[in-house]
Amino acid sequence: MFGRLPDGRAVHDIAIGNDRISARILTYGAILSDLRVAMAGTARPAVLGFSALAPYLDQGAYLGAIAGRFANRIAGGKFELGGKPYQLTPNERGKTHLHGGKVGFDKKMWDIIEASPKAVTLGLHSPAGEEGYPGAVDARCEYRIADPATLTIELTARTDAPTVINLTGHSYFNLGESADIRDHRLMIAAPEYLPVDDDLLPGKPTPVEGTRFDFRSPRPIGVENGRYDNNFIVAWRRSEMPRLVARVDSPSGDLAMELSSTEPGLQFYDGAFLGAGDLQKYGKRYEGFAGFCLEPQCFPDSPNRKEFPSSVLNPGEIYRHRIDYRFLTP
Repeated sequence: MFGRLPDGRAVHDIAIGNDRISARILTYGAILSDLRVAMAGTARPAVLGFSALAPYLDQGAYLGAIAGRFANRIAGGKFELGGKPYQLTPNERGKTHLHGGKVGFDKKMWDIIEASPKAVTLGLHSPAGEEGYPGAVDARCEYRIADPATLTIELTARTDAPTVINLTGHSYFNLGESADIRDHRLMIAAPEYLPVDDDLLPGKPTPVEGTRFDFRSPRPIGVENGRYDNNFIVAWRRSEMPRLVARVDSPSGDLAMELSSTEPGLQFYDGAFLGAGDLQKYGKRYEGFAGFCLEPQCFPDSPNRKEFPSSVLNPGEIYRHRIDYRFLTP
């Protein structure tokens, strides 16, 4: 047992892995609390995480969690579906609906459906009306290890009425041995990105060429001034099988991660505001730029943007999103 919630419910952590890579997953938030890669006789941590439950309950950074029902932002928390308006919880400064609302999937207790030495499947039921969403949703999250050193997250969902859904993993990665990720070299296979306004809502698709958002060739995250919290357009439709969307190399070049996904977008957040609040309460202090997020997903605010790939899920359909994190050493 990893700990107990204030209401007494037990939170469990499940270990999976092989001799090259290991992971620990919590039943609270389906959180990836630890991920380590074997490196010359040691196991290097690749994600930020806590060794106790309390920090996860207090923090607002979605550290390691599965974000949903809708990852990223919806303007005003409002959208129309089938000609009917819906109002979601505007949990971000009262202006936007972020990562599923006040009590999203990241703050839910997931059930253990199946577990083995190399895989675990968690399940969650979200009733109709939760956080304002139409339709009841049954979601599944499978973490599994593939040889030699790949972690896969497969996210699926079904609904009994038309709804919107957009699930992703929200881990903060750091492949190096320092507390600052700005020297990591990043490649994002995206010819376009979405600029954002003051509420971090997307504008019109814009070519990355000639801008600081051009990561088509690998370059350090921190070369240009300015923060990153933007969606990159990898494609304009989902793919059946994961495609390479990003690669990150540690500052010394001794560890790399290739990220593949079936989704059309990739949110890149550089972690600039980590440490601005509750993360500083605990022994492990995560300051700004301690980790970065690469969140494959559908485009933000897509329920209100008909030109974007659809995030609508209908009864009889299966939402399916697969993410592969492949780790490479020289």
